[in-house]
Amino acid sequence: MGKRDDLIAKYADDLKNKCGMTPDMDLLTKVTIGCGPSIYNDDASTVASSQQSELDTVKENFLKKKLGLADSPALMEGINAVIETYGKSERNKYRAVVYYMLTKHFGKESVYG
Repeated sequence: MGKRDDLIAKYADDLKNKCGMTPDMDLLTKVTIGCGPSIYNDDASTVASSQQSELDTVKENFLKKKLGLADSPALMEGINAVIETYGKSERNKYRAVVYYMLTKHFGKESVYG
């Protein structure tokens, strides 16, 4: 297994143990690949959920650009719901896990089809 496979296994573990979800490994792999090299950078691989600017970036770059969602209050509500599920006190919220949960939340799995 390579480094990416190790990270995907770690993300799957977070989804199971911290979020109470059974991950769709195919989708999780595609979302992780979609994150590009950021998954290997300690700072870029996580979402700083306490920083509004970071949440705005997730909304603009992922929800609107990648998933093609129209801007609405529902986007930030979705982000907040995912952060709540992951656990506000959880320090390391992995970007790939957050993006995976947002993809599921908004029913946009077809983007990764």
